[in-house]
Amino acid sequence: MRKYKISRKTKETHIEVEVNLDGTGNYEINTGVGFFNHMLETISKHSLIDMKIGASGDINVDYHHLVEDTAIVLGKSIFEALGDKKGINRFGYSIIPLDEALVTVSIDISGRPYCETNLINYKGDINNFNFELGDVFFKGFANAGFTIHIIVQKGENLHHILESSCKAFAKSLRSAIEIDERIKNILPSTKEYI
Repeated sequence: MRKYKISRKTKETHIEVEVNLDGTGNYEINTGVGFFNHMLETISKHSLIDMKIGASGDINVDYHHLVEDTAIVLGKSIFEALGDKKGINRFGYSIIPLDEALVTVSIDISGRPYCETNLINYKGDINNFNFELGDVFFKGFANAGFTIHIIVQKGENLHHILESSCKAFAKSLRSAIEIDERIKNILPSTKEYI
């Protein structure tokens, strides 16, 4: 079973994450921030990764530490749950619309942390959730060893753009972590290392 459980406590946040990569998208998520819960629930539902996430932190300061640390811990838990990574597709790609918004996401489970997005081109808040935190989340997640590219093709409504980004990310992640029966015992790398 590809599962992992982790707890991380700092002076700024306390994050507990449990994942099952071979789940059905069931989730129990409580971060204390409504829109962030919604973003994480969307990722769980469309990646089919079962997630339990409990996160608290200094949200009286702002949401940055909570979002970034949750992303770091979630990324680590998924990367660790992959085990030896034999048989995984490794790559995932998706383009997802949500009304006027259209977002493309590509993922490589490469072991090399890198994230490029154009989310920073959009400014504003979604119910006190600053839009730039979407960029913070994906960059934090990538730190575990994922290469991620997120391109907003078009969009006007910030909620639609970020939700479409999460759905495209989830579908790409689902593709990347799935096992290909033809290479079930083979690592998908010419270097024989991920």
